[in-house]
Amino acid sequence: MRSSFFRRAFLFSLGRLVVVAALGCVLPAAYAQDANVVVIKNFMFSPMALTVKAGTTVTWKNMDGEPHSVVNEAGVFHSAALDQNDTFQFKFDKPGVYKVSCGIHPYMKATITVQ
Repeated sequence: MRSSFFRRAFLFSLGRLVVVAALGCVLPAAYAQDANVVVIKNFMFSPMALTVKAGTTVTWKNMDGEPHSVVNEAGVFHSAALDQNDTFQFKFDKPGVYKVSCGIHPYMKATITVQ
């Protein structure tokens, strides 16, 4: 009797752990899929390529514990250092291809295509 109680308690706890772990994997991905939002996580921009219409405002949100910045390689825009949960927004008025990198970690790259 006692062993079946512990077995059920263990399985219940294990089930809760699996659900929490699954939510932890899904929620950042779901946030990255919000329209015109680029998430900075694990030293990457996600998505790494985004296509928007002229007049669209794109928001970058740093989800890392390290600071990052958002820099257009042509010098059109440049954010300050973004701490965890900070955001930066830029309104893309002109069509074109905008190469973006992190000014602190230049290997982090993304492309915004404006139609």
